[in-house]
Amino acid sequence: MPKHFCLYFLSLMGLGLSLLACQSGAALPGPTPTAAPVVIAAASTEAPFNPALSGGQTTIFNTTPNAFGQPAPGLERMDELFFFVGNSFFNQNWVIAPASTTARDGLGPMFNSRSCAGCHFKDGRGRAPNVDGESPTGFLIRLSIPGASLHHAPVPEPTYGGQFQNEAIMGVPAEGKIKIEYQDVEGQFGDGSTYSLRQPTYTLTDLAYGEMHPEVMLSPRVANQMIGLGLLEAVPEATLLELADPADRDGDGISGRPNYVWDAYNNQMAIGRFGWKANQPHLLQQVAGAFNGDMGITTDLFATDNCAATQPECQAAPHGGAPEIAADDLLKVVLYASALAVPARRNLDDPVVREGEAIFAAANCTACHSPVLETGVHPTIPALSYQTIQPYTDLLLHDMGDGLADHRPDFQASGSEWRTPPLWGIGLFETVNGHTNYLHDGRARNLMEAILWHGGEAEAAKEHVLGLSGAEREALIAFLKSL
Repeated sequence: MPKHFCLYFLSLMGLGLSLLACQSGAALPGPTPTAAPVVIAAASTEAPFNPALSGGQTTIFNTTPNAFGQPAPGLERMDELFFFVGNSFFNQNWVIAPASTTARDGLGPMFNSRSCAGCHFKDGRGRAPNVDGESPTGFLIRLSIPGASLHHAPVPEPTYGGQFQNEAIMGVPAEGKIKIEYQDVEGQFGDGSTYSLRQPTYTLTDLAYGEMHPEVMLSPRVANQMIGLGLLEAVPEATLLELADPADRDGDGISGRPNYVWDAYNNQMAIGRFGWKANQPHLLQQVAGAFNGDMGITTDLFATDNCAATQPECQAAPHGGAPEIAADDLLKVVLYASALAVPARRNLDDPVVREGEAIFAAANCTACHSPVLETGVHPTIPALSYQTIQPYTDLLLHDMGDGLADHRPDFQASGSEWRTPPLWGIGLFETVNGHTNYLHDGRARNLMEAILWHGGEAEAAKEHVLGLSGAEREALIAFLKSL
């Protein structure tokens, strides 16, 4: 554990995760579960609910290709300054060590991307390769073998680790290549209209370090959009537990439950809320894990490169210091990721959009995609506190059926469970990233295909959509595009 952080430290306080200010060079205390919560006085009068304000008072009105890259309104002066420093670290490529740019060297030895923005282009969404042989853009494959560690984490594949890395620095063989093949799955709606889905098959080829374990499990993932993460972190844990219904006591077929994961900073189990399987407890760990796993950049939280004993070139490669990104710079990236604003909803007065919203509710999509949540105290960014937000997620795990299953457990998430992804901003993905690929692996080429892949707890909702008329389906999609 590091001796100091220059800006903030993380501590679990009661039911919530808090970032507390600290002085540069100060020793970090351990977790303080009994610390008194910070109280911020609420305004004496509440502003009327505005359905356009997806991010509450931190919403922005921007529909350009840069809609996901704006700071939340109301940041304090120093936070806004650090936001743009964090933006620089997020967007610039890391280079091979040793280099004259010592603050940005240490890439690899093996990696998936040279920068955060290489996966989250314009703070948006990655995609799977479009053609055979194309280098992945914001797409990777998690690896594990049956079993679980002491903390119920996945057990890494013995030779290739927990993440397949298809890029490497000079002199280090990359682990191999990713091949994706699609098979068409045909179907039809109740009115006789037909549709076609893509069922992907993943193969890892040109393996540089020998065969993988015969029981290796693969889980493809695309990089998700970055907006509103600080708001989601500020949703109280008690709210998530209220939304959970693991035993389906209300009998609606929906049994969302939290994932409990290992918090590497606080050295204890915690509720996960980030990642496709809710396998990260807070943004510090999410960001530090991405630096380490995706770019091979060490941090005080994850201080070693991902080099197996069977990868001598990787172990012998030069590094960019210990750690390769300084703690205060890492925390500026965390602040940047926390403070990216959510764009406002659009076309709310369109009667077609309103009809689609009613259909969304009638199909019980809102049982998982909770439209409205309230944030509590965000301990370092006051603007994110006490906001009424519309993320359309409960941040819980739901069984999505065999069709979407990766068959790879992740902490307490089963091989068919996924965290409900937020829907805010979903109508701007094409504007920002130039594609309309959805779901955890990008298999869905449009929103309707994404809906039709739903199964398990969402089977009834999908069947409702299959029974809609063409006009009703168009209304549903219009509503989703308004988010």
